[in-house]
Amino acid sequence: MDQESWNILIVEDDQRLAELTREYLESNGMQVSIEADGAQAAERIINERPDLVVLDLMLPGEDGLSICRKVRDRYDGPILMLTARADDLDQVLGLEIGADDYVCKPVRPRLLLARIRALLRRREGAEAPSAVGGKRVQYGPLVVDNALREAWLRGEGIELTGAEFDLLWLLTSNPGRIMSREQIFSELRGIEYDGQDRSIDVRISRIRPKIGDDPDHPRLIKTVRGKGYLFVSEAAEALQ
Repeated sequence: MDQESWNILIVEDDQRLAELTREYLESNGMQVSIEADGAQAAERIINERPDLVVLDLMLPGEDGLSICRKVRDRYDGPILMLTARADDLDQVLGLEIGADDYVCKPVRPRLLLARIRALLRRREGAEAPSAVGGKRVQYGPLVVDNALREAWLRGEGIELTGAEFDLLWLLTSNPGRIMSREQIFSELRGIEYDGQDRSIDVRISRIRPKIGDDPDHPRLIKTVRGKGYLFVSEAAEALQ
């Protein structure tokens, strides 16, 4: 998909911020629409199916977390959440209910644009046949298919968000290799790790129980202190 055809829906009740963001994104070749009412946002997301949603957390009518939860199983595009708070709570909650990324307010336009482009290009790369190449890995009862973007455990489908699948594929396609947060950020987002973002840790904690790992004493996806994460293929193959 050419960048000029990217359709972005901004769900934001701050009219000035929304308009400034629209102008900036449109000046960079995107098509942008705005929704200020949280109560109307879910319906628009599901019906219009934009390529990406920029979703503010605090909205009149219905908050961003509720909207994200409502649309996540019916809308498979990236959701980039805006949060006015710099603490981890909103960010972790957003990621846990299916947001793909987040940006803290006040929004720096160049950073927002970089995050949007990274999410859209990652999605395009996943959809392109030349990129996925029909690749599949299997370790005992765990199967991860990058062509179908699906995973199974003991024949049962695993429910994963797009961002969770990307991370699981990155780890399972690099068994025995310690992946640092810097490497993961570079691979999945195309941006440098800022040293504070917790999205990778949150997704790891959500993926572990889904693939049969013990969240308290993980054996499949191990945390290597001070270095990153390691997928242990032998442990996966030993799953019953």
